[in-house]
Amino acid sequence: MKQRVSAHPHLLEINAWAFMHRMRRRYGTGLSIGSVPAREWERIASCGFSYLWLMGVWERSEASKSRALMNEGLRKAYTEALPDWSPEDVAGSPYAVYSYRVDPHLGDEEDLVQARNMIHEAGMGLILDFVPNHLAMDHPWTVSMPECFIRGDREAIRREPSLFFPAEGGTILAHGRDPYFPPWNDTVQINIFSDRARAALIEELRRIAEYADGVRCDMAMLVLNDTFARTWERHLGGQPVPEAEFWDEAIAGVKSAKPEFMFIAEAYWGLEGKLQDLGFDYTYDKVLYDLMLHAAPGEVRRHLQGSESIQRRCLRFIENHDEQRAVSAFGRERACAAAAVMATVPGMHLFHDGQIEGSRLHAPVQLARTSEEPVDQGMVRFYDVLLGYSLEEPMFTGTWKALDVRPAWEGNGSSDNLLAWLWFDGETIKLVCINYSDTGSQGRIRIPPELIVGQPPVFRDALTKEVYIRSLDEVTGEGLYIELGPWKTHLLDLLV
Repeated sequence: MKQRVSAHPHLLEINAWAFMHRMRRRYGTGLSIGSVPAREWERIASCGFSYLWLMGVWERSEASKSRALMNEGLRKAYTEALPDWSPEDVAGSPYAVYSYRVDPHLGDEEDLVQARNMIHEAGMGLILDFVPNHLAMDHPWTVSMPECFIRGDREAIRREPSLFFPAEGGTILAHGRDPYFPPWNDTVQINIFSDRARAALIEELRRIAEYADGVRCDMAMLVLNDTFARTWERHLGGQPVPEAEFWDEAIAGVKSAKPEFMFIAEAYWGLEGKLQDLGFDYTYDKVLYDLMLHAAPGEVRRHLQGSESIQRRCLRFIENHDEQRAVSAFGRERACAAAAVMATVPGMHLFHDGQIEGSRLHAPVQLARTSEEPVDQGMVRFYDVLLGYSLEEPMFTGTWKALDVRPAWEGNGSSDNLLAWLWFDGETIKLVCINYSDTGSQGRIRIPPELIVGQPPVFRDALTKEVYIRSLDEVTGEGLYIELGPWKTHLLDLLV
């Protein structure tokens, strides 16, 4: 099957260990990732996904597993997500990578190739993890190449015992960290200013590119020169800032051989545009997530009306392995409205394993399996329509245009709650309108007259199947009248 190509693709994130637990219950305990039946990948592709992110395929660390078992906060989270968990269910963090080889629990490199080939046959590309900022604290490089890491001494351990640790062989090294949070105490911090570290990481990236169609780069902004210098200035010993950014070198080094290889950045702090300038194909849009969770509809609207060149390269989401489940964070009805926003605007659209089924329990990434939850059939039907609608032209193949919503009558301010945009290609129009509020709202949407074909305009809602016949003068003049209940959505097709 030919891969579905789109500048605005859908991506599904699946926890590789939890997925394999389900597959082994279904097909037998001896199953490897390479022997998962092709129909399982085909089922995923049939939902409309262009890419599959198999999160957590790389070899886990025994030190990370040990730390994950001792951490009281994590143990509490395991119990909340998986009440019957046991130590065997804790695999360690997938972001404390021991080696960029397939974890033996899942199979080996040959299995990964077989899985990738079936994923390709199903019509999807494969995305894998890359963690540029840190490795597992017991990674072999801590012995063979300690100069690749931020180093300290016994005095550093005394002053900052949560930051430094004695590695195997006696070298004092730093744990990986984000400057705004405590260190990740199962990791070791890479010195991205080290030429040897950069060369070694780029070599790992080139090897990953032999197996995958792209990488999701964890906390990509941490290794920007300015960010890294500010975070580690006291521990760099006067080491100069390199002239080139790591990402300039890394992305060029991979794309010179594989131009279509995709780079996705987990990124925050307003650095998304800089990472796009350095070559990332897509960057996380955490701003949209936060606005939809906490802000008024007008702020969501203003964000989406930003620079088109940046918007097209944003990765939108309403849940992932770091965030709470959408139904738990937003509430069921608002989660549907947020999904309609996320899935119909420009950019890449990230869906999370279990999101479509309405899963409510957030599982820590250290867990090797997840709880079985009841499937919300209403949510499944909603996503079936939403995904189907989003795959029909001109959605994502045509031109996107954000629309203003006018008051339905003087003094009615509820139009501020309505978000609206359309996709068009000169012949067909898809019009999306979402009431992003907890109150019924009314408004009018004027469609540019040059886009309307036919008289009178007839609209059909993909969600309700209702048909609306309106006059051309209304639609292109005062505007199409819209009335939506709390958190409700119109997915409209203009019938010609």
